[in-house]
Amino acid sequence: MVKIGNIELNDFPLLLAPMEDVSDPPFRALCKENGADVVYTEFISSEGLIRDAAKSVQKLDIYEKERPVGIQIFGADMESMLRSVEIVEASKPDIIDINFGCPVKKVVCKGAGAGILKDIPLMVKLTEAMVKHTSLPITVKTRLGWDHDSIRIVEVAERLQDVGCAAISIHGRTRAQMYKGDADWRPIAAVKNNPRMHIPVFGNGDVNTPERAVKMRDEFGLDGAMIGRASIGNPWFFNEVKHFFNTGEKMESPSISQRVDAARRHLEMAIAWKGETLGVLETRRHYTNYFKGIPHFKEYRTRMVTSNDSADVFAALDEVEKEWGDLVIA
Repeated sequence: MVKIGNIELNDFPLLLAPMEDVSDPPFRALCKENGADVVYTEFISSEGLIRDAAKSVQKLDIYEKERPVGIQIFGADMESMLRSVEIVEASKPDIIDINFGCPVKKVVCKGAGAGILKDIPLMVKLTEAMVKHTSLPITVKTRLGWDHDSIRIVEVAERLQDVGCAAISIHGRTRAQMYKGDADWRPIAAVKNNPRMHIPVFGNGDVNTPERAVKMRDEFGLDGAMIGRASIGNPWFFNEVKHFFNTGEKMESPSISQRVDAARRHLEMAIAWKGETLGVLETRRHYTNYFKGIPHFKEYRTRMVTSNDSADVFAALDEVEKEWGDLVIA
């Protein structure tokens, strides 16, 4: 059993990574239904929260069916981060996660996200203060280091644990790598194998097949996997991994009919959450991934991503199901 604070999870839980413009409530719900053990919100700016910025505040929306759910925040200013903890608490998440890993320039240039990897003492100080400021478990998502020459993740993880961090998720790349090259899980395993570590250590980066998840569990000995890009357009991935764990065999890929059903429900939930206009707009980015590999799909995709009327999108989905419903794309 793996525990984050008082939250009890199964052995080797699968976590949905926080992804900007992806892990919103509709997508999280689909992933939860399909085997995700813990889900995280998109990352939320602490500065946006304390200014009551509408976009940041709306990202606090969570639903009972998602639990356990973590709200992730980022920032580098102590006062703003502590005030944002108070705001986040009102949404009653199960976990508050700190983003110390986002490599995007607009975040890093403010010293937040992966930018804080240049200032480890501040990283530790912020974590300690936030732990003391709430009764909720505080967890951290980070990277190996700023660049190859500054990888101190074993020391950093131990220091975060010592100030009360309840779990740590580590992406196996440096900030300098962004998302290029292969993720290196060896330094993450070194964190786990540190005899002083007792909190869960989750691996992130390139867990894109069930076999890779088995490798992370059995060869690297980590406590769980945080899955990001492999789940986009494929919320079934979590169940695929669990099926492989249990049977050693690959689960059959979802049919086009099942993909249409997921896309349809995704759109319905998005409209219920944000209304017709935004619901339609914000679901567009998912259709290419849901229907990747369908031959001659361009005409339908164009309709789905250009129409502002949900009725048109639903009609296109119905046509796709009628034409290719039984097709399975491996």
